[in-house]
Amino acid sequence: MPVPQLEPFVRARHAHYDGAYVSSDPAFVHAHVTALGPFLPVASITPEALATVAGIASSTAPFDFILKRVDTFPNGIVHLLPEPAEPFAGLTQRLWDAFPQCPPYAGAFDDVVPHLTLDAVSGEVTEASTTRDVGPGLPARCRAEQLHLAWYEPDACRVLHSWRLTA
Repeated sequence: MPVPQLEPFVRARHAHYDGAYVSSDPAFVHAHVTALGPFLPVASITPEALATVAGIASSTAPFDFILKRVDTFPNGIVHLLPEPAEPFAGLTQRLWDAFPQCPPYAGAFDDVVPHLTLDAVSGEVTEASTTRDVGPGLPARCRAEQLHLAWYEPDACRVLHSWRLTA
């Protein structure tokens, strides 16, 4: 789910860490809340799979959310928590139910927390420094209106498909 309000900050962090993951696709939004990932391998994305996602998107109403609370996962990923989280969690569950072979984050986490990744803790980066740096953009009042199928590949990040939320 793209979050264009925070694109300048998140895109700059991508450029800082690995410019090969900065997309030249104008539809690609680096700042996003993941609905389901990883998804199917690109060669396995069939018209039927796309129609299933289209059906889920068309039965999902657009919704408003706010990003203001910065937090850090135990693995050091600094992120924003959307409020409310429930529409994202519900969408993730519906997608996972439709694609059981694609558990969120490859099943690495027992608790799937909707979030927007900002940075990673390091010698130079802390939750406090990230909060300070992203602070002028917060709170970000957002509206979820689209679902993107984004592909991440060095020098080829792009949007494969996009659906409007229309219920």
